[in-house]
Amino acid sequence: MKKILIFAGTTEGRRLSECLVEAGISHTLCVATEYGEHVLNPNPLVTVQQGRMAQEEIREFLFKENYEAVIDATHPYAEIVTRNIKEAVKELKDMGKTISYLRLKREEEKMPEGGDLTFFETSRDCAMALKDTEGNILLTTGSKELSDFCVFEEIKNRLYVRVLPSMESLSACMEQGICGKQIIAMQGPFSALMNEAMIHQYHISYLVTKESGVSGGYGEKLEAARRAGIQVFVIGRPEGEEGYSFFEVGRELEKICGQRIPFRGQMRIILAGIGMGSESGVTGEVREAIKEADILLGAERMLSRYQPKIEKHPFYQAEQIIPYLEGLQRETVLSENRNIVILMSGDSGFYSGCRRLYEALDREIRDGRLRAFLHIMPGVSSVSYLAACIGESYHDASVYSMHGKELCNLERKIKNSPKTFLLTSGVKDVNRLGKLLMEAELTECEVITGYQLSYEAQRIERHTPSECSKLREEGLYTCFVKNPCAEKRRLTHGIMDEAFIRDNVPMTKEEVREVAICKLRLLENAVVYDIGSGTGSVAVEIAGLSDEIQVYALEKKREAVSLIEKNKVKHGLQNITVIEGTAPEGLVGLPAATHAFIGGSGGRMKEILQSLYRLNPWMRIVISAVSLETICEIWEVLSSFPVKGEEIVQLQVSRAREVGNYHLMQAENPIWLCSFGFGGGASCN
Repeated sequence: MKKILIFAGTTEGRRLSECLVEAGISHTLCVATEYGEHVLNPNPLVTVQQGRMAQEEIREFLFKENYEAVIDATHPYAEIVTRNIKEAVKELKDMGKTISYLRLKREEEKMPEGGDLTFFETSRDCAMALKDTEGNILLTTGSKELSDFCVFEEIKNRLYVRVLPSMESLSACMEQGICGKQIIAMQGPFSALMNEAMIHQYHISYLVTKESGVSGGYGEKLEAARRAGIQVFVIGRPEGEEGYSFFEVGRELEKICGQRIPFRGQMRIILAGIGMGSESGVTGEVREAIKEADILLGAERMLSRYQPKIEKHPFYQAEQIIPYLEGLQRETVLSENRNIVILMSGDSGFYSGCRRLYEALDREIRDGRLRAFLHIMPGVSSVSYLAACIGESYHDASVYSMHGKELCNLERKIKNSPKTFLLTSGVKDVNRLGKLLMEAELTECEVITGYQLSYEAQRIERHTPSECSKLREEGLYTCFVKNPCAEKRRLTHGIMDEAFIRDNVPMTKEEVREVAICKLRLLENAVVYDIGSGTGSVAVEIAGLSDEIQVYALEKKREAVSLIEKNKVKHGLQNITVIEGTAPEGLVGLPAATHAFIGGSGGRMKEILQSLYRLNPWMRIVISAVSLETICEIWEVLSSFPVKGEEIVQLQVSRAREVGNYHLMQAENPIWLCSFGFGGGASCN
């Protein structure tokens, strides 16, 4: 058996070792630090040699163990180590002992378009340039050159240093006076999203990186910096770096060992936005990626005109794509990296399935189930295309998607916006839009439809709401709604009592509603129970604050239930669900609430609160009461629950009414409002 030695220090070195193990080839792996050994997977075929060696030690080690080949997979910037290995091999050759020396190069990253990059030959040059800057610095070059940046106090105090979580790296930071929150000790690889999150977390103005290639996450750093709009200082690779690619090294080892080695290549996965659909709307960057694709995935209509080098499949959901990629990785022996392009309609970041798919793939890569590099390429959205066609801007417009979903409170959205762009699923959504505008008496609105945008059949037409309701031609539509009579959106609650349909059903008065809703301290995306809803006035006020709030109005009287439905329709709200029933039984099966308003308990206050506590032990509660008996019941019940911030206020409201030539104050019944939050974490009696 031929003996193989790998000087590791990079991801490629570990990958090469894994491939040799898979082929059943025993070998030795040299790592410089204890951490380098720690990240390796133990295997009886792998002998690990830990510790740094000088040139003479390397020569003696090679001679003693009688190695047939040496693979130098050290870091591109570990120039001294590479020089020592080369010299040791040369000395042995002069002594009559020939050993094959193979330098494994990192795959170079293609320079992305855009971004603010400045290049430097050395870390000291980079540090000198940073002296003249302001703002925090994210240093991703490791701990070895840290001293070059810490010489200058004006730089050191602004540094956030990302290093390996090893004692050697942490000690190097401490020696240079870098400590506490300035140290980010983490093991990569890091996605663009992760890099971007760090940039925002530490308010970074400058990112410093080495030109570390694909495995070093160079592209992901540049992409994150581009998104965040910050400057990148790049320390270039040593000039004239020679060597072989991963797969060239693999082929040489196959010759030396005399057996086939299953080198499984990395997958380069690109999520590519292809615009509206026609080839003319595809960006040059995406067109080039498709041209170089080995495998294409996406919806069938997107794949039809493209032919990749190997194969294509109509997969566009994570549930389809991930098993396919894992199977490809498991079953296929790759002789080179695979370029896999997943086509996404429109723009990757605009109402696209791209984000969900990106997160799913990124999770698979981080967990080690996929060996891949992930990248996003944006496309042209149908909204920006339509806006250009009709000479409108969209930075000052409301933009929503009706594609494949019910859009909550669309009537109110259009009523409050002079300009609204809508993505639709097809002509039925356009019909529904026209009908909605007519029912809401928004007939003065003009609807511009973009039909089959970018295709030969493209048409841009102007319609009245009535005409929209009668369109029949199937196809892809993007709509622009112009409302010349848009109302300014109210920023606070405060609907007058007269705005509600009431009949003979009791209603929480306006002033009480406003204070009660303030006491609820509602948050975005709140789920609210309105128990004993009456006319639904509280539910309507809450639902009108945000389309992202969901209200469940529970009422036992059929007449009142009917009134809630009428008030819901009158105020154009779809984020209210009306339930006929009593509490707590009527709450069964509902999503757990974050807040609850109890306007009527029917004498079952304790049961209701017990049920609410079980649903969410951190819920915020407001209770209104008009009788002393109810107040006493509330105090008695609260002693059974862990609560915090409890508060009881009494409201006495008087209204002026005309009597002849005079205005006399007429008092309403006094109301008590009890507000508190469940304390969580304890049992209730």
